[in-house]
Amino acid sequence: MAERTASVTRNTLETQITVTVNLDGSGQFKSVTGIPFLDHMLEQVARHGLIDLDIHANGDLHIDAHHTVEDLGITMGQAISKALGDKKGITRYGHSYVPLDEALSRVVIDFSGRPGLHFAVPFTRASINGLDTELFFEFFQGFVNHALVTLHIDNLKGHNSHHQAETVFKAFGRALRMALTADERMQGIMPSTKGCL
Repeated sequence: MAERTASVTRNTLETQITVTVNLDGSGQFKSVTGIPFLDHMLEQVARHGLIDLDIHANGDLHIDAHHTVEDLGITMGQAISKALGDKKGITRYGHSYVPLDEALSRVVIDFSGRPGLHFAVPFTRASINGLDTELFFEFFQGFVNHALVTLHIDNLKGHNSHHQAETVFKAFGRALRMALTADERMQGIMPSTKGCL
């Protein structure tokens, strides 16, 4: 399989973001976003997905984190899509259940070529270390729309918002890892449904 790396830069009036990915990495992570808890979550994606992630983001955090979080999702989706190329030979589907103490989350992903998000995470707090928990939906919506994936995220149990978020991002990383793994029996084949991946 060809090298699966990409770098994407997105500049808007509100944000300037560059995301570099290596889908066949070892989980190396570098990030400067100005949002410590988001960096902590994205590190879980890299580590559990075995994806190398290098993120540089400057955003209008003096207003709030909304634009930065959403645009990070968009740019990360674009980078993974670009690194993946024509998708030939991938497993395509990925899923993971991840527990952390009282919390349990399930993430299922399909590199379908069709964007769709189901997000059911009943956070018990409105913010974690100053980051509005409602912005996690915006991150994943941006990712889904630009990676062109179907993504189902369900927090099944949990009363600690930090644990809820961490199980979601760890499960997301592990589901990505499964879906992006090469399937030897699919070598050179693009799995499709109804004429679309």
